Amino acid sequence: MDEYEVAEGRVYVAGMSAGGTMAAIMGATYPDLYAAVGVHSGLAPGSAHDMSSAFTAMRQGGPIVAHRDASGRKVRELVPTIIFHGDGDTTVHPRNGDRLLAHLAGVGDGSSPRVRTRRVPGGYEYTRFTYHDVEGRDLVERWSVHGLGHAWSGGSYPGSYTDPRGPDASAEMVRFFEQHQRR
Repeated sequence: MDEYEVAEGRVYVAGMSAGGTMAAIMGATYPDLYAAVGVHSGLAPGSAHDMSSAFTAMRQGGPIVAHRDASGRKVRELVPTIIFHGDGDTTVHPRNGDRLLAHLAGVGDGSSPRVRTRRVPGGYEYTRFTYHDVEGRDLVERWSVHGLGHAWSGGSYPGSYTDPRGPDASAEMVRFFEQHQRR
């Protein structure tokens, strides 16, 4: 950021699978740096501490781990996060999307999330849970794409690990990111 012209307050991190896990860890570790985080088919921070526990978390869903910063203190500041996961994912268990949501415990203003179920024309049905902050902004979105395996939702062929039949995760992450700027 010091070397390039980067819009102050408009830095985001996103990824899929191991990259999604990395994005979640970056957001939890450096909440003062990122305006929002996008996680597609990844694990929650703290789900694994070695290769064996990583494979267990991938197969079964990781443990629910409190949202803590790099020094181990509970984090009070939550980086807005958008989560995508296919419920047909056999590589990273779909339960991990719920674990990431639980990791972000205390999301929203305390009210129930807004829930919408839709279908992509000719494609998958999905359910979107939206949690709002006290100002009414989308703080966390959890997208469950019904039938999607371990693939980027809405991605195009011939890309690897993509499925064009899902909602466009790239467009939705950009939309979500545009709503958030660090103050």
